[in-house]
Amino acid sequence: MRYGFTTGSCAAAAAKASAYMLLTGKIKTEITIETPKGINYQAKILDISRKENEVSCAVEKDGGDDPDITTGIWIYAKVSYSEDIKIIIDGGIGVGRVTRPGLDQPIGSAAINHVPREMIKKEVEEVCRATDYNRGLKIEISVPEGERLSKNTYNPRLGIVGGISILGTSGIVEPMSSQALLDTIWVELRQRKESGYDYVAVSPGNYGLNFMRKNYGYDLDRSVKCSNFIGETIDMAVKLDFQNMLLTGHIGKLIKIAGGIMNTHSKESDCRMELLTAFSIKEQVDCQQALKVLECATTEEAISILKETEKLQPIMDRIVERIRYYMEKRAQGKLNIDCILYSNEFGELAKTREAKEWFILLEQEQVQSI
Repeated sequence: MRYGFTTGSCAAAAAKASAYMLLTGKIKTEITIETPKGINYQAKILDISRKENEVSCAVEKDGGDDPDITTGIWIYAKVSYSEDIKIIIDGGIGVGRVTRPGLDQPIGSAAINHVPREMIKKEVEEVCRATDYNRGLKIEISVPEGERLSKNTYNPRLGIVGGISILGTSGIVEPMSSQALLDTIWVELRQRKESGYDYVAVSPGNYGLNFMRKNYGYDLDRSVKCSNFIGETIDMAVKLDFQNMLLTGHIGKLIKIAGGIMNTHSKESDCRMELLTAFSIKEQVDCQQALKVLECATTEEAISILKETEKLQPIMDRIVERIRYYMEKRAQGKLNIDCILYSNEFGELAKTREAKEWFILLEQEQVQSI
C-alpha cells in the first residue's frame, strides 16, 4: 500500500519552496523535504506567486492509500521578509484558531501542531543557511478550503475555529487498512517472540512510543505499535504465548479501555469525558467540578480541572487499575498486563503497581542490545 503525506509535510514543503524562491529569485517547481519518519517527500510546487518582498506557492495534499477529507486540497505557504531576527510561523485563511485550553497549541494560536512547526522551521532554516540569509522571515500557512472542510472534522467540538488543523507526527500517512495493520501487528509480535522474549511493550501510536523512549530509555524499535486494536493485540499476544505485556498510552485513548472498549478509534467509540466524570464522582469530586469535566473537549483540559481538586492521583490510579482489569479479562487470565498512562502536559499520570518492574526488564534488554 502507498504512503501519503500529512498536512504538516505539505505545509513544510510549500514553505521551503517559497523561502527558496524569495531568497534566490529562482523558480522552484519541485522540492524535497525529509519527514520525521526519515522518508523523503518530493512535492510538486503549484500556483506560484512572486512579489518583491514575498512569495507564495501551494502543495497538493496526497493521502496515499488512506485518503481523507483533506486529500486533494492545496496547502499554501507565503514567505515574506520580517524585521524580526527569527522565523515566525502563523496561520492564514482556512487554518483554525485555538479557543480552548488543553490542545497542542495555546489559546489564540494557529492550529499548526508542534511537529509541523518544527518541520517548517527546519526546512526553511536549511534554505537560509544555503543562501547565507541570517535575518527573519514570516511564514503564513493557509488552506482556502479549510473552513468548509473543518465542519466535517472534530475541530468545532475541540474549540478550533475557522479552519482545519495542520497535523502530523511522522510526516507520512500510513495506510490504515484494518487487515494490513493487524497483519503488521502479528508479524512484529511474532518476530519478538521468535527472538526469545516472553514479554512485549506496546503502544497505540508514535506519541506513546516516543514517550517510552524519552522517559524510560526504551527504544521504540523494540516496541510494537498496536494502533487502535487493543483487544486484537491482546488476543495475538495470548496466541503467541507471551507471558507479560506493557501498554503505554495517552489518557485520551486508553481511558476508553476503562469502560471495556477494546477498539479505541474515534469512529468506534467516544466516551472519554463520561468515563472521566464517572471515576471522578467515585472519588467524591465535587459535583460542579465533575460537570466541568463532562463538558471538556479534551482529556488534557479535563486533567487540568481534576488537578485543581487535589484528587487527580487517586482518580488516575483507579482508572489504570480498571484498564488492567478489562485487558486481563480479555486475555482470560493467560497474560499479565501492566499499563502506564500519560498526558502531553502533565507527563506520567499513573501506572499499575507492577509496572516499575518493567523498567528493570527494559534496561536489561537495552544493555544486552549494545
